[in-house]
Amino acid sequence: MKQEFNLSLYSNKKVLITGHTGFKGSWMCKMLKILGAKVYGYSLNPPTNPSLFEISSVMSDVVSYIGDIRDLASLKKFFNEVKPDIVIHMAAQPIVKDSYVDPVYTYETNVMGTVNVLEATRACGSVKSFLNVTTDKVYLNNEWCWPYREEDKLDGYDPYSNSKSCSEIVTHSYEKCFMKVAGIATSTARAGNVIGGGDFANFRIVPDCVRAIVDDSEMVIRNPNSIRPYQHVLEPVYAYLMICAKQYEDDSYSSAYNIGPNETDCITTENLVRTFNKYYDNRLKVVIQPDNGPHEANLLKLECSKVKSVFGWQPRWTVEQAVEKVTEWAKAWIDGEDMSAFTEKQVKEFLNI
Repeated sequence: MKQEFNLSLYSNKKVLITGHTGFKGSWMCKMLKILGAKVYGYSLNPPTNPSLFEISSVMSDVVSYIGDIRDLASLKKFFNEVKPDIVIHMAAQPIVKDSYVDPVYTYETNVMGTVNVLEATRACGSVKSFLNVTTDKVYLNNEWCWPYREEDKLDGYDPYSNSKSCSEIVTHSYEKCFMKVAGIATSTARAGNVIGGGDFANFRIVPDCVRAIVDDSEMVIRNPNSIRPYQHVLEPVYAYLMICAKQYEDDSYSSAYNIGPNETDCITTENLVRTFNKYYDNRLKVVIQPDNGPHEANLLKLECSKVKSVFGWQPRWTVEQAVEKVTEWAKAWIDGEDMSAFTEKQVKEFLNI
């Protein structure tokens, strides 16, 4: 399988990840370990119990510091001690519904937290490549039928989406005013909804499916007709590392990039659940029950031709394959397998190594 960048670039590189204890951050740590990087993480404690971070023994793969990105002094101290080559900013308050409950914390974390990470990055004097990971929800959502492009207007609706839009704008300002002058290649990446083994977050459809299996309870679908660009978590994780590696070698790659599946893999929530159920031996008891909760976009797709044309990147797993991998991981976890080894096995399958 074609590699879009030289995987050996990460060998012995110091990579600092904020949010490494989270779901996506844990998969990132596993991939970097396999690529031979020296991984450093700065994050709050794992956001869920159970957590992929603990189940897959990520702690043994990284130098982990538990801290809050709202604490600039602590961030700077850690960055100055590590002297990273590459920084990937993933720490965030990532749940739409939680942002309605506590918008102030959401903005403090997602906006000022980003400012603090950028400040620590430019102050430590060692970083050559910086990536801010945001979301497909940063765009002003007009509920139109065509995908959103990188140049479309940023203006997320809810506090989470809007705070990530602000995080993008902050990063763009820092790139122009400070990072470029300091020789730090800087990009942002906007990924669609990710699925994968080890996600235990609230208000997410695949974790709800897994909980329904474990608890032998009903799987309630709140928004059956919502269309999302579902992709396996390893798709954007790999793309983030690709962007960081390419701009590490050539800062002309600095930009904003959409990372999403092919249009055929943008499916409804109900279709996703039905596919999960198929690969889990039809054990789910599916119930459709709209909850009239706070606003969430119904139709949201990304135009990903830029990352494909610039890097030659293509998604590797269809949504069908992604769901199959999720159910394989869930079955292994429920059966008590070595989940560190199983998680690394799935990463190697994805990388084809």
